[in-house]
Amino acid sequence: MVSSLVNATLTGLGIGVTDLGLASTPTVEMAVTGTGALGGIIITASHNPAEWNALKLLNEKGEFLSDDDGSAVLKIAESEKFNFVPSGQVGSLSHDNSWAQKHIDRILDLRLVDSNEIRSAQFSVAVDSINSVGSLIIPGLLSSLGVREIFEINQVPDGNFAHNPEPLPQHLSGISGLVTAKKADVGFVVDPDVDRLAIVCEDGTMFGEEYTLVAVADYILKNSPGDTVSNMSSTKALRDITEKYGHKYYPAPVGEVNVVAEMKLRNAVIGGEGNGGVIYPELHYGRDALAGIALFLSHLAKSRLKCSELRRLYPEYVIAKKKMALPPDADFNMILAEVRKEFSDMEIDQRDGIKIDFTDGWVQIRKSNTEPVIRIYAEGRTAGEADAFADRVLDIVKNI
Repeated sequence: MVSSLVNATLTGLGIGVTDLGLASTPTVEMAVTGTGALGGIIITASHNPAEWNALKLLNEKGEFLSDDDGSAVLKIAESEKFNFVPSGQVGSLSHDNSWAQKHIDRILDLRLVDSNEIRSAQFSVAVDSINSVGSLIIPGLLSSLGVREIFEINQVPDGNFAHNPEPLPQHLSGISGLVTAKKADVGFVVDPDVDRLAIVCEDGTMFGEEYTLVAVADYILKNSPGDTVSNMSSTKALRDITEKYGHKYYPAPVGEVNVVAEMKLRNAVIGGEGNGGVIYPELHYGRDALAGIALFLSHLAKSRLKCSELRRLYPEYVIAKKKMALPPDADFNMILAEVRKEFSDMEIDQRDGIKIDFTDGWVQIRKSNTEPVIRIYAEGRTAGEADAFADRVLDIVKNI
């Protein structure tokens, strides 16, 4: 329904449309530049239930709109400063289902994707595509990479999600059981957009969504010296890995568009978000679970380690995530002022709410972009440390 509405509206404005059909979000991003289009639209509920279906808007670079550009689009819509063309001047509508394979081919051509090593490793891989578009492209990618055996669950792309589509540990018992039952070397889980990647180790344990980017960055930095970027709510382990190689880590405000802007500013060789989002500029400036899979398998194959052994190489941190309802009359600026006062002797970043860095962790308080809540994230070496950092800020908010 939404797809028909979008196509009819655009052609009615005299705009030519190429409809990619069912396609992953990063595939659409690549198709924008690959076809020379002036922009792109992805119809998706992201990791939310179906009633959240809406439009993700891309510019001519295949990247999400900035805040300023998004505001400009909303002003045009509100003022209705647009005109439909006469019937004889409607835009063209064509269909092109070739971009999944083109996306795979581009990944195979990446310098650090080593399909020979992957083929030699004779991997067996389990996949949970959450009954979305990942099932249309991930098996093809794995086969092209030389994976020996592929086991799938939830592979019918009908949008009827078998579990909560956000790839968090509490939702992944099915893939964990499949990995152990089939004695697979690794399991991959994507969200419905296929821009977030969670990994399951051969023993059924979670690699940790935060550590998808850490592992891929470790592999990239071994082979491509440079700096890294992630959003402020991501694990400190990326900073540790980056500094181990003698390079600099830069935090960015939450939001893919902000991470991309910081990556471009710092000329970062790898970046992303702790939600399993890997952004590899050699391919494109967008979170891409497919690139993450190819780079991770290359890393795993070359390491000659089991997945769980590879995970143990990385610094151990635990993140606590808490939220609190924000009443309509609440003064968030006053809350931030009280938090600043409490931590006045610490290093504070105020670009996205407030983030305070400690020696072995951090805490951040920010307003949600999608809900009327305050989010408080904290990280420490243990769950107890993380909870203590978060509760210290939560107590300030509760007192106010």
